[in-house]
Amino acid sequence: MIQPVKVLRTVFLTAVVSAACIVSAAAASVGVGTVTADALRLRENASTESTILATAAKGDSVIILADAGNNWYKVDYRSVQGYMSGEYLTVATTADAAIGYGKVSAGGSSLNLRSGAGTSYSIVSSLPDGTIVEIVGIDNGWYKVQYSGKTGYVSSDYMVTVKDSVGSRSTAEAAASSAIGDQIVAHAKQFLGTPYVYGGNGPNSFDCSGFTKYVYSHFGVTLNRTATDQLANGTAVSKSELQPGDLVFFRANTTKPVSHVGIYIGNGQFIHASTNTYSVQIDTLSSGYYSRVYVYGRHIL
Repeated sequence: MIQPVKVLRTVFLTAVVSAACIVSAAAASVGVGTVTADALRLRENASTESTILATAAKGDSVIILADAGNNWYKVDYRSVQGYMSGEYLTVATTADAAIGYGKVSAGGSSLNLRSGAGTSYSIVSSLPDGTIVEIVGIDNGWYKVQYSGKTGYVSSDYMVTVKDSVGSRSTAEAAASSAIGDQIVAHAKQFLGTPYVYGGNGPNSFDCSGFTKYVYSHFGVTLNRTATDQLANGTAVSKSELQPGDLVFFRANTTKPVSHVGIYIGNGQFIHASTNTYSVQIDTLSSGYYSRVYVYGRHIL
């Protein structure tokens, strides 16, 4: 399991505080990072050769835990710790940002929710140990949170990040798979209604494998060009194990291994460049034609 993330208040207090607060990524030490690239990878170590743990979309917020040197930052993204390049982050020591959820970790004691970022501010409420709150900002080592209709500040020394409102935490692998899969699906849906054209490579027209290849290229992944050749990409998964972002393959009226490919989007559905309507559309795997001709699933990331 990922170890609980604690943003050290003492480190935050060493940061330069200003009215504007936003500084260059190279100059800041800790705070809130906002992704400026279309997609920014969270890596296991501070290197472009390191394993990808997740991919953040443009505008996503991350918690900056430490300056890792060489314009890299150790960050927390959706309760997963890793490293991001500072080249594609705008960093602030104080900012309002939708960071996610936090869980009070005070060793059995209650945690004061205060009206401002400091112990000199009045107490708004008392949060029992284990309480889940929504983190909506950071102010020099204090989390700005929302709880029971109230907004206030808690010391980050006594909070751990969690991935949802029920307080669950996940392994880096599961969190990375979920985060990337959801982003792949969201990107693919932008092309709903785009015309099907045989040999189309996008973005104005696609054939089936041209569509999957184009979508994955947005995330820095190069798939083979044809549906049959894409069977060599990734790893096999059973139909019951399909996750959003996985490739799904079909075979009908052909001697080839497969005749069609799409992207699974969850809930028994997939998105594909269809020859039925000659456009990118969503169909079901649970019943009907595509359930009968489905043959393979492949997990790519």
